[in-house]
Amino acid sequence: MSLVLGLLSHTLNRVLRYSGLRRGCHAPRHQAMEQDKALEVYDIIRTIRDPEKPNTLEELEVVTESCVEVHEIGDDEYLVIIRFTPTVPHCSLATLIGLCLRIKLQRCLPFRHKLEIYISEGTHSTEEDINKQINDKERVAAAMENPNLREIVEQCVAEPD
Repeated sequence: MSLVLGLLSHTLNRVLRYSGLRRGCHAPRHQAMEQDKALEVYDIIRTIRDPEKPNTLEELEVVTESCVEVHEIGDDEYLVIIRFTPTVPHCSLATLIGLCLRIKLQRCLPFRHKLEIYISEGTHSTEEDINKQINDKERVAAAMENPNLREIVEQCVAEPD
């Protein structure tokens, strides 16, 4: 019984924290800090280049400011959620784009974070499968061991001159 109550309490605390109901009088300052972190994340990912076009993800509107959410989950630790939109519903490179987002953020984010990357709901024909792949640490590590794939990712995430 105590296990169930503990789990229920933990879940309720998380719901309240993410909804903003638990923040009380600190809510405006807290929200401003989360928005600043979201803009910081967006500034990092907007310059990622598309794997098959000479444009950035920002230019193609694959990522926008509104696709980034940041929530504080602990002392100086944040949950970063990215929801990107492939250019077409059958985009064969959506998994690669998700991999590029993950690698660039893992390398560049200056704060402790947990990262979740998703394809915007209803924008890709195999979004569930791709979401599983790009959020699976073992699959990401295996992908980055492939020299050809790693080279493509490196070209996409390199900072523009």
